[in-house]
Amino acid sequence: MRHKIEPRSRRLGPPAVLLAAALAVTGLTLGRTPASAADAGSAFATRCGIHFCLDGKEYYFAGTNTYDMFNYGPGSGTTDAEYMDKARIDAHFANLAADKVDVVRLWMFSHDDWHGFEKTKGVYNEREFAEFDYIIASAKAHGLKLVPVFENYWEAYGGIDSRLQWEGLSGGQPGRAAFFDKTRCAGCFTSYKNYVSYALNRTNTYTGVKYKDDPTVFAWDLMNEPRYENQSAAENVDGTTLRAWVDEMGAFVKGIDSKHLLGAGLEGHGTAYGFGGDEGNPFVHVQQSPYLDYTSAHPYPTEAWANLSIDQTKALVRKWISDSHDVVGKPFFMGEFNVHNVDRSAWWTALYADFEAAGGDGSAFWWYEDHNVDGKFGVLAGAPELSVFRAHSDRMRAKSGLVVPTTSPTATASPTVTASPTATASPTVTASPTATVSPTATASPTATASPTATPTSTGTCSVHYGLSDWGTSFNGDVTVKNTGSTAVNGWQLVFSFPSGQSVSQMWNARYAQSGRQVTATNPADYNTTIAAGSSVNFGFSGASVAGTNGVPQSFTLNGTTCTTY
Repeated sequence: MRHKIEPRSRRLGPPAVLLAAALAVTGLTLGRTPASAADAGSAFATRCGIHFCLDGKEYYFAGTNTYDMFNYGPGSGTTDAEYMDKARIDAHFANLAADKVDVVRLWMFSHDDWHGFEKTKGVYNEREFAEFDYIIASAKAHGLKLVPVFENYWEAYGGIDSRLQWEGLSGGQPGRAAFFDKTRCAGCFTSYKNYVSYALNRTNTYTGVKYKDDPTVFAWDLMNEPRYENQSAAENVDGTTLRAWVDEMGAFVKGIDSKHLLGAGLEGHGTAYGFGGDEGNPFVHVQQSPYLDYTSAHPYPTEAWANLSIDQTKALVRKWISDSHDVVGKPFFMGEFNVHNVDRSAWWTALYADFEAAGGDGSAFWWYEDHNVDGKFGVLAGAPELSVFRAHSDRMRAKSGLVVPTTSPTATASPTVTASPTATASPTVTASPTATVSPTATASPTATASPTATPTSTGTCSVHYGLSDWGTSFNGDVTVKNTGSTAVNGWQLVFSFPSGQSVSQMWNARYAQSGRQVTATNPADYNTTIAAGSSVNFGFSGASVAGTNGVPQSFTLNGTTCTTY
């Protein structure tokens, strides 16, 4: 969403009324004593084929967005009390938890003077990052997971326009497309990577855990609604330049952080979907990047440029889910959505039910506010539509916790979306699909170390190998299921490529390759055990000779031959 709601008026002074309201709710007190990474809590979210997993079991979630949590507090001074409002942060998370929110997507970007993370190029605001430290700690204490977004395509909080200006270039539409073109703005690539590296490697001052090691983070989004728009008719449809950017930045993120899921933050626009126009960010091609773990889209069906009925919206979302599962081969996250000037509860009831029936993996409405600031899409605690949301959350939780199935479920058929007018100026949403560029991963050392625990033999096991082949490059997605009656303590999976394929990067596992044979070993400090009836998932990218790729013929887990599915 374009999110142009109130970026200036909020700065007129401390919101005394909001502070009083927040203080009325019992706050959470978090000290600054560092904790070890072992105290980080719950497991990391992973991908099991076309679904999310947690602890080796399918995970479905109901979530929301917050737009302004990172600027709770006066935003000045050198102490916590002078800069941030901890009570307000805690009160908001308490309300989110009470309304059964599982995952919160939120901004981790701003180049503004007030509460800016990076006000000037390469200068990171310690006080603002300390506030985000507290946000992560509070989310963990309240049992929620987060999807922080690294940067904004739109102008709110500076976005990529600021990075372009730092390089002497102008932003706005369509000038900001230069951000994604290294020949026009190499410095934009460098400044983005530097910021991401700083954030991922940061140690939280309240928990002592690095961001890249904290399972409170469900996933990262590379950007809020990126697009490479109106540079050429072909680019609008094919999305080649944006795909190349996603590949490069995805490889960079995975080279630092192999533990977390990663998404692009796309909107899902495209004439093929009857929703918005072709804007250089095609849903399928961009999100086929081997470095992305899930797809996303942001439907706003009641916007004038969209003008979709409930049935048309259900068909649109089903098409996204179908393409995500059956074409891209990844989970689908409806990362934003909402309606206005209609009966919101009625719309939400219909859309959530159909989303669940179609096999959608995660949802996040736009947006759960803590005070009345956005009369169009803001949702306050106590709003009637939240009863609909809580019922949705209950159903998603009921679907979760199931052992990963032995066969990959097929997405429900997707009816064709009725055409709607092409969006020219979208004040709220945008995205689309396609792509083919797939650069070699920039980081990830070859792992030859043995697992932390001596691998134990397993009675029975089953392996699913998903292959996305692009000729000279490919992506493998492997789910290993323990079908025995006892846990596997430390695991090694051995398989052989059919020809001269070579692994260039692997995530959620360590690897060694000798000729055609690949040995994938559990990570050193997570996913080391496969409980009975549970599974683990890892993925990798590699190089190949066109026409020679294929699925390995056999797999052995700790020396035991596995079945395949």
